[in-house]
Amino acid sequence: MEISVINGRDLSEAWFLCLRNILTKGTEYKIDRGSYAGQYRKELDLVVVQIKNPGTRPLLPDVPQGVPAPTSMEYIESYLPYLMTAHKAEGEQYTYGQYLEKQIAEIIKMYKEDGFNTNQAYMAVGDSQSIYLEDPPCLRGIDTRIRDDKLNFVVYFRSWDLWAGFPSNLAAIQLMKEYMAGEIGVGDGEIIAMSKGLHLYDYSWELAKIAARIQ
Repeated sequence: MEISVINGRDLSEAWFLCLRNILTKGTEYKIDRGSYAGQYRKELDLVVVQIKNPGTRPLLPDVPQGVPAPTSMEYIESYLPYLMTAHKAEGEQYTYGQYLEKQIAEIIKMYKEDGFNTNQAYMAVGDSQSIYLEDPPCLRGIDTRIRDDKLNFVVYFRSWDLWAGFPSNLAAIQLMKEYMAGEIGVGDGEIIAMSKGLHLYDYSWELAKIAARIQ
């Protein structure tokens, strides 16, 4: 497996760099099982994306004129309860918040009461029954680290749609990180995101080429 390492100033630059990497280096294959089964993906084997200043506004990619925006702040604000609270809408198999809500509070408490030098401040998503879901959670864990009085996140996605998922997920995770940093009383740090399944579905390939300015 090839490991791709991508360094971005902010969320927008990281997204564009990932587009170019998948379009030029990604493996194309037909999906046997999972979302859009029978269609095609281009995917990186394993990617590590380091984003130095994920809080830089705007949080969303500035796409070229004529290319539809992959997400919106309105959507991200509606997505935050899905990420941070246990409320589940009708028809939803799960929410990330059902796993994260209590862990968020516990990690804030852990850092405030016990100090910053710990490797235990990790939030898990999913459980032993998740494998039996039709669509198991894509986000599987958020690890945390306070260094130089800043809260940093290390995020892992088992499968990750780059076109719309990446900018929506990371913008919402960044807002969650800012909230947690404020509650702990530290500054806002980096996001390091990893996935062995960062991909573009075939419906987005042409749009991605235009956005990434690839002929």
